[in-house]
Amino acid sequence: MDSLALQSIRGFHTFLLGLCDQENKGMLKEPMLYEDDVQVHIVSEVKKSPLQAFWKENVPIFIAERAPVKVDEDHMEDSYNNEINDLSSSKLEENMGPLPLSVMKARQLVSWYTLTHNPHMSQVVNCTAPTAFPVLWVRCDGSDPEGTVWLGAEPVKTGKEITSIVFHIVTCTGPIIDRSSFASRERLKAAHKNRHSCSAVMTKGYAQYDLFGASVLENTIMESQSNIMVDLAWNNVEKILEIPPLRSIATLNIKVEPGDMRSPVIQIYKELEFLLVLAQGLKTGETEWPEVLEEKSAVTVVQELIEELKNQLNASQQQPKSKDTEKLRSDVAAVESTIHASFAPERGDLDFAEQLWTRMRKAISSYQDVVDCLMLVIQHLKCKDIQPWIHRGSNSSLSKLIQQSYHGTMPTVSVNGLTAIRMLLEIGLDKLRRDYINYFIGQELTTLNYLDYFVNCTVTVDEQILRLQKLHHILELVVSCSAFLNLSHENLFTLTQLCTRYYKDNPLDEQHVFQLPVRPTTINAFYENEHPIMWRMEIISCHGQRELKTIWQLNTRPPVDHVTFTTPDLPVVDTTLTSDYEDAFYYNTVISCSQAHFV
Repeated sequence: MDSLALQSIRGFHTFLLGLCDQENKGMLKEPMLYEDDVQVHIVSEVKKSPLQAFWKENVPIFIAERAPVKVDEDHMEDSYNNEINDLSSSKLEENMGPLPLSVMKARQLVSWYTLTHNPHMSQVVNCTAPTAFPVLWVRCDGSDPEGTVWLGAEPVKTGKEITSIVFHIVTCTGPIIDRSSFASRERLKAAHKNRHSCSAVMTKGYAQYDLFGASVLENTIMESQSNIMVDLAWNNVEKILEIPPLRSIATLNIKVEPGDMRSPVIQIYKELEFLLVLAQGLKTGETEWPEVLEEKSAVTVVQELIEELKNQLNASQQQPKSKDTEKLRSDVAAVESTIHASFAPERGDLDFAEQLWTRMRKAISSYQDVVDCLMLVIQHLKCKDIQPWIHRGSNSSLSKLIQQSYHGTMPTVSVNGLTAIRMLLEIGLDKLRRDYINYFIGQELTTLNYLDYFVNCTVTVDEQILRLQKLHHILELVVSCSAFLNLSHENLFTLTQLCTRYYKDNPLDEQHVFQLPVRPTTINAFYENEHPIMWRMEIISCHGQRELKTIWQLNTRPPVDHVTFTTPDLPVVDTTLTSDYEDAFYYNTVISCSQAHFV
């Protein structure tokens, strides 16, 4: 080995050591430049990995790629300044994404990486024993005949020693319309056997479907940032693109982003939004009031509520009801509440404070509206011409005033400053807490003990609101699965427990993907007649201490983000068939690996 090659190996080894050191110290914010045209960074989470389309290992990995070209505007000629600036800007916009290296350069980096792990090269790289670096993946431009888009190298340890390296080669072609061009299962198995000199192999199938893509509500396809994917895995693949058999292992990957206008719980989400507006107003002293949904003024709406209450009071005095009748009315309200709560937590037993919140939320347009409405209510309470009922256990200031008004001990109250906003916020907190409890308990998805963390009113107001946001996200997840997938109570119960456990220990994350195992028979109607967004067959053989695989995978979307694929022209036969052809587009990805032992 010549001195120049040794120098390159040592330099790359030193660079990787420094990269790991920076990462361990938490100082690695941007990719580190290795050479003028090569940069490397570390990815430690699967969801941030550019390999997630075909490699799900949750381990830190090196990503090597071409460094973006920097434009030195100081050296541009003055006469061409404007023109060159426009060209440079367009080029920079085009190259905002990751850039690949040539396949030859990628092989060189993988070779150096391999030699740094060779125990027989320890003296060459000036170390007593090789360091097991994270797996190296190099972006490739697909310029070779095979269309290589990734090269990977993964060290294998036996005990404490590095004994071999597994090389990963990822090739990709597409998009492909003609399914008859796909290789057969037998041909793929034969190719794997020839590559690894083995006689026996096993096959595993994987498929992923977008269930929201197939879900229709009132003839409207559900399109949003939310999605529910199902991953299916099975053994013994019979043919390419086969529908996953019912013996498959199925897992729902659920991501629901609150706020979709077609969500069954959009109204309660708007109430939560209004609650957040009030909370922000308490902090800043300024409030951006949402759009008014009521034509009448806020004071008029509240006055009408008070008049309704007076009329009910007069009617009850003229025709008093027995305790049995009152109990019956309460039971009917509870039954109606449970019925309404089947998809959305609408209740038929709103007390006076909750009705006040519901009406004021739609009519308020200013801080003065809040003050005037609350003063109006307080005046009527003081005069004792209304005796509204409230739920036992209500914690808002207004509820306490109502309780005091029953006994004539209500004090003089001022709603100046931020007091009015705080009073309205407390009413909203009480109302939403009861809404969420009503749904989860009414549907027998959990118990009050499990909800105690989320509805605890002894913590700060900010923490109460944050926990309600978490609870609302759980509600969105459960209701979406119930409404769009018609999941059984058993599945919804499991999902509720899974989500509540997660949110007791983790911060609010509306992008989090929750995984729920289900039986394929539960959701097979949603995917059996749909195109999979990913279909994969793994051909596996044992070779020494490690399984070797050839993965043949189809994607409806490009599986790599650094190579541009040309979409073929569609046959001009019937423009109404365009969407059908688009559904049939597939990108054919082959991932193969081989193992090299250090001897």
